[in-house]
Amino acid sequence: MSSHKNLHKLSAGGLLISLGIIYGDIGTSPLYVFKAIVGDGIITTDLILGGLSCIFWTLTLQTTIKYVIITLRADNKGEGGIFSLFSLVRRRAKWLVVPAMIGGAALLADGMITPPITVSSAIEGLRVFYPNLTTVPIVIAIISGLFLIQQFGTSFVGKAFGPLMFVWFSMMAVLGSVYIFQFPEILKAVNPYYAYHILATNPSALFILGAVFLCTTGAEALYSDLGHCGRSNIRISWIFVKSCLLLNYFGQGVWLWQHQGSPLGLDNPFFSLMPEWFLIFGICIATTAAIIASQAMIAGSFTLISEAVRMNLWPKVKINYPSNQKGQLYVPSINILLWVGCIIVVLIFRESRNMEGAYGLAINLTFLMTTILVAVFLKRKKVPTYLVVLFVSIYGVIELVFLVGNMAKFLHGGWFTLVLASILLSVMWAWSSARRIKNRYVRFVEIEDYFPIMSELSDDESVPKYASQLVYLTSANFISEIESKIMYSILQKQPKRADVYWLVHVDVMDEPFTKEYKVEFLIPNKLIRIDFKLGFRVEQQINVLFRTVVEELVHKGEIDITSKYDSLRKHKIVGDFRFIVLEKVLSRANTLRFIERVIMDYYFILKKFSLSEERGFGLDASFVTIERVPLIVSVPENSELTRISYPETIES
Repeated sequence: MSSHKNLHKLSAGGLLISLGIIYGDIGTSPLYVFKAIVGDGIITTDLILGGLSCIFWTLTLQTTIKYVIITLRADNKGEGGIFSLFSLVRRRAKWLVVPAMIGGAALLADGMITPPITVSSAIEGLRVFYPNLTTVPIVIAIISGLFLIQQFGTSFVGKAFGPLMFVWFSMMAVLGSVYIFQFPEILKAVNPYYAYHILATNPSALFILGAVFLCTTGAEALYSDLGHCGRSNIRISWIFVKSCLLLNYFGQGVWLWQHQGSPLGLDNPFFSLMPEWFLIFGICIATTAAIIASQAMIAGSFTLISEAVRMNLWPKVKINYPSNQKGQLYVPSINILLWVGCIIVVLIFRESRNMEGAYGLAINLTFLMTTILVAVFLKRKKVPTYLVVLFVSIYGVIELVFLVGNMAKFLHGGWFTLVLASILLSVMWAWSSARRIKNRYVRFVEIEDYFPIMSELSDDESVPKYASQLVYLTSANFISEIESKIMYSILQKQPKRADVYWLVHVDVMDEPFTKEYKVEFLIPNKLIRIDFKLGFRVEQQINVLFRTVVEELVHKGEIDITSKYDSLRKHKIVGDFRFIVLEKVLSRANTLRFIERVIMDYYFILKKFSLSEERGFGLDASFVTIERVPLIVSVPENSELTRISYPETIES
C-alpha cells in the first residue's frame, strides 16, 4: 500500500512512469494529424495557420483544461476512468448508467483502432526508402506480436516505456524547434482568429475539424491511468508533453509553409522534418512509440473490462494476474477480441490515411459522456450551479461541433467505429438489462419464519446428510430476508440436511479497493451469514475469501467445523463443505414482454460465452453443485381448464 501512495507523490520516477504509461496515444498523434488536416488538398497559408491554431486551442481547452485541470479532480480513492467516475455518481440517478456504457463501449472500439493507425503511420515512414512498400504484413506482424506478449504481463516492458517515451518527446521537440528557428513568425498561429477564420471560410471545415480532433484522442487515457501515476505526476509531466507536441506541430507548420502551393502527396510532414541521415533512427523510435501507445490502450481496455464485470455491465470473463504489480491484469477473451478487431481494421483500411476517418468518432462519444458524468460529479461536490452550467455549455458545444466534424467522416470509415461501438454497447445493455429483469422476479421471504424448521432439519437423522457445511450465495441485501428459491432448494428440492448452513452475500462497493466482511450468527452454530464488501477493482475469489473468514472464526473459537460423524470426530477431521449455485433458466411459460424476451434470449447467448457462476466466483468445481431453477414460476393467463364429467355408462 505504501508503494501505491508513493507513486501518487510527485517524483522523478512517477513522472517517468507517467510518460511511459499515459501519453502513448496523444504522444503519437503528430504522426498523422497534419497529414489528415491537409488531406488531398493543396497546402495553403490559411490551412497551415488555421490548422495550427485549431490544434493549439484543442489541446488547451480539451486536454489541459477539461482533463488535466477539471476531470482529474474526480478521482475515486486514487482511481480514474469512466467506470470509476460512474461509480462516484451512480447513486445520483439511475440513467447515468447509459452515458457510462456508451463511453465504455466507445473507448473499447477506440482500442481496436489505435494500434493499427499508430503502427501503420510509423511503418509508412519506410516509404522514403522503399516507395512501393506494402506495409500491411509488417503492421499485422507487429500488432500480433504485441497481443501475443500480453499473457506474460507487461511489467518487464513497462519499465523501459518511460525512458523510451522521453526520447520520443525530446526528439519531437528538437525536430520542431529546428524549423521554428528558421521561421519564428509561425508562432502567430496561436491567435484563435486563424482557427475561427478557417472554420468559417473553408468549404472542407467539417473534415478539418474531424482531423484536428485526432490531436486530443489520448486525453481519456490520461484520466483512465490516474490510478497508475497519480494526479501530481500527470499534471507536471503534461507540461513537458504538451510543449514537445506543440513544438513539433509548429515545426511541421514551418515545413508546410516552405511547400505552399503544392499537394502533400505521399509525404508525411512528420518524417519530412528529419534530416536524411537520421530518418532510419527516427522511424525506429516512431515505431517503438507506436507500440507503446498500443500497449497503453490494450492495458486500459483490460482494466475497463474488469471494472465492467464487477459492476455487472459485462459478462463474467476470465481475468489473469500475470505479475504482482498493482493494476497488472490480462483478460484472454478481450485480448483475442481486440487482436481480431485490429487485424480487421488493418485489412479493411490498409493505409493509415484511410483509418483517419474511423478514428476519432468513437472517442468523441466518450468525451461527451465524460462531460455529462463530470457535470454530475461537480454538482455532487457542491460546485456553484452557474460554473457547472458553464462547464456543460462550453464542452457540450465544443464536443458536439467535433462530433458533427467526425460524422462528416462517416462514409470514410466512421461507420466502422460506430458499428463496433454499437455491438459492444449492445452486450453491456443486454447484460445489465437482463439483471434488472431477473431481479424483478426474485421473491424474498422472511428468514426468521424458517428458523425452527431449519434447526429441526439439521438434527433430523431420518434425512440423509447432504453435507457437513452447506454454502449458498444469496443476493438478499438485508439479513432478515432470503430468496424463496434457496428455501425451496433446502427444504423441498431433495431436503438438504447439514450441520451448518452458510449464506454468503457480496456487495460491490463504489470505492476501488475495499475488502471488508461482516458475520451474522442467525441461528447459533446452525445458520451463519457472511457479507463481503469488495471494491470494484477487487477480484471476487469467493472460495479463498470464504475459507479465510472460516479459518479466522475457528481460530477465535466462534465456530466448530469438526465433522459430526462419530468416526471422523474422534480423529478431529474437518467436515466437508459444499457450495450450491442456483442457475436461473427461462421457462417456456413466461409472461415477459416481447422486448424483454429478446433481451433475455440475448443474455442467455452471452452467458454461454461467459464464465459459469462457480468459475466467476472462483469456486472449486469439485465442491459445487449446480441447481437449475426457473427464472419465473408463473401460470400463463389462458391456463384455465374446464372439467367435464364422463356420461354414466348405461347398463345394458
